[in-house]
Amino acid sequence: MRSDEAAADDELTDGPFAAGTQTLVRAPTDADPVSALPERAFDNLLVVSARDHPNRLQTRLERAGHDPANVGVVPVIPTADEYEGDLWTTDPVNPDDLTGLAMRFSDAMQYVEPGRGWVLTDALGVLLTYTDDARVSRFFQTVISRVRTQDVHGVYCANPDVIADETYGRLRAMCDAEYELG
Repeated sequence: MRSDEAAADDELTDGPFAAGTQTLVRAPTDADPVSALPERAFDNLLVVSARDHPNRLQTRLERAGHDPANVGVVPVIPTADEYEGDLWTTDPVNPDDLTGLAMRFSDAMQYVEPGRGWVLTDALGVLLTYTDDARVSRFFQTVISRVRTQDVHGVYCANPDVIADETYGRLRAMCDAEYELG
C-alpha cells in the first residue's frame, strides 16, 4: 500500500470518518476517485458512476487487485452500452434523469451492508452539466440522507474548479468532512 493510500485509509475510516460519515472529496479532473477509498471499502462498495463505464471501472478495480464481485455500480451514462462483467449493476440511467437515478440508487442500497458498506459518487460535476444545481442539491441531500440512515460511509467526489462556489459550498455543508484528493 502506498503512503498516500495509507493516509486515505486512516483519514476516511478513523476518528470523524466512522461509519455513517459523509465526506465531500475535492477531486481534480485527472484524479481517480476510486483512489480516495481505503482497502476495506472494496469489500462492500456501491459506485454511482457518472465518470466511467462499468467496463472501465472493472478494469481499474482488477488492476488494483480488488474483486469486482464486491462492487456494485449505478451507471450514469448518456448511452446504454452492454456490460457483461463481474460488477453487479443496475440498469444505466441518463445523467439528466435524477428521478431515475434516485430510484436505481435506492434499489442498489439494499446490497450495501449497514455499518460496513461504502458509497462512492465519482463525479457530481457531471450531473451539474445536465441539470440545474438546485435539482442536483436536492438529489444529493436525498442520497446523503439514505446513506446516513443506513450507517454507511459516503464519499462524494466533486471538482470545485468546475462547480460554482455557491453550489460547492451547498454540497460541502451537507457533508461531515472534506478531503482533498490528488
